[in-house]
Formats: sequence, structure tokens, C-alpha cells
Amino acid sequence: MTRFDTVVMVDWSAAARAPRAPRPDTIFAAVARDGHTAPAEYLGHRLAAETWLSGLFATERAAGRRVLAGFDFPFGYPRGFTRALTGTPDPLALWDWLEARIEDAPTRNNRFEVAGAINAGFPGIGPFWGNGTARDIGHLPRKGRARADTGLPERRAVEERHRGAFTLWQLSGAGAVGSQTLMGLPVLARMRRRFGPDLSVWPFQPPDAGIVLAEVWPSLLAPAVAAEMAAKGGIKDARQVEVMARAVAALAPDALAAVMDVSGEPHAAEEGWILGGGHEARLAGSRSG
Repeated sequence: MTRFDTVVMVDWSAAARAPRAPRPDTIFAAVARDGHTAPAEYLGHRLAAETWLSGLFATERAAGRRVLAGFDFPFGYPRGFTRALTGTPDPLALWDWLEARIEDAPTRNNRFEVAGAINAGFPGIGPFWGNGTARDIGHLPRKGRARADTGLPERRAVEERHRGAFTLWQLSGAGAVGSQTLMGLPVLARMRRRFGPDLSVWPFQPPDAGIVLAEVWPSLLAPAVAAEMAAKGGIKDARQVEVMARAVAALAPDALAAVMDVSGEPHAAEEGWILGGGHEARLAGSRSG
């Protein structure tokens, strides 16, 4: 089933602290329903975002509405990483593995320490890099060029297709998505436990549950986001989730089914895939008011 009543798009953040007022590089979510996309909401810290999303999902399901929720961080890692770390290539096992180890609080988290501990279990130096703290962290180099001989690909197959996407191994610096992933997957793991079989994760599971989670990359709609910013101004993170929610919600069910068909991508079941990857024209053409 690829007909959804509600589409929510979320711009995530790994920041240790969330400001009281909205600002760039924080968490925003936009909801599209019944042909209308509401202005993006500022969700603050991840703990507040988790509560807000859980409430939204529960409300929508109680009303009998199916939900497609997109998050702007990768759902899987380059092939070989998950098996080496957990003993299975199942990316959802990695979600649980991280959820058991990542600590998150309103003023601090341990993502860099967890990354260093993961690196210590791999040959060579790496794969993670980008220590964003003032203190040294064992086994976590500050620069990507310091890594060597990890035996892992630098990018997922979908990132080879879309070269503007950053590698997950980078944890700090402009555009880095690695920290968002480490701090986002544990939240989604808890969502899976809370909603059980009423929630599925695309593309690892069929998108036929009442709630379907998907990975998104707003840069697929960069021209539309730029036009929205030129017309309305404001914070780009907020505008891009509005644009993405509107575009995905406007897709006809058969078009969305085509967008979600990754049967020809041999690594998607382990690495994940960006919703709309390879279908940019179809996604851009779907946008409505």
C-alpha cells in the first residue's frame, strides 16, 4: 500500500543543546494532510522531538490515517559495516545496537565516544572521523585523511549516485551527517518498539504498515527549496521540510510506488536508500500549493 493520508518530514540535528528560539541546524518538522502543508514546527531537542513525533503518530493512527515520515539522515551504513559490528547485515539490528549505547541528554551526548569505541574494533584507523570536541577521544581522528585500512567503502551505493551527499563517517564540520545518524537511529529504534508491527521501515521492510519511516534528502529538491527561500525567506531547515512534505504528499499512489521500488538496487536492503533517489524529476514535478 502506497497511499498515505499524512506525510511528515523532519530535519534532524545532533546538537547537544537546543536553543529556545528557532535557528538553523536545529530540528523542524512539517506535516502535509488533505492537500495542505502546515508551516514547519520547531521541535527543539531530540527528546522533545521524540515526544512530539510519538504523539503525532499515535493521534494519526487513532484517527485511522496512514503516515509516511521522512527523516533527513541515513538509515543504513556502507555495506559490510553492520555485519562487522553486530554479526548480521540487518540494519535494524544496528539501530538497536546503537540505541543500547548512545546516551542523550538536553546538554550532552556521547556520540563521539561511541564512534571512537566502534573504531577501536576495526582494523586500521577509522572509519569514523571528525572529533568535534576540544578534548582528544581515543581512536577518533580529527581529520579524514588520518584514516587508513578500515576495509570499508567510503560511501553507500545511493551516495555514489548522488555525489553531493556527505559520507556517514564524517561526524563534524559543515554538512556532516554522521552525527545526525548516530543520534537519530536510536530514536527511531524506540519508535519501532513503541508502535510494533504498526510501523515499518522502508526500504528494509515493505511500506504497508500504518506508519512507514523513510530516509529523505531535501537536496533532491534544491531548486524548489531555493525558490521557496527567495519567496518567503526564513530558516532553510524549516522551508526544506515544507517543500519535501508538499512534494511527497502530492505524489499519486502509483507514482509513489514507483519511487519506493528499489528492487533494482542490490545494496538497498543493507545500506538503505534515499526516498526519491533516481526519481528527482518525478518528485519535483509533484509539487503543489
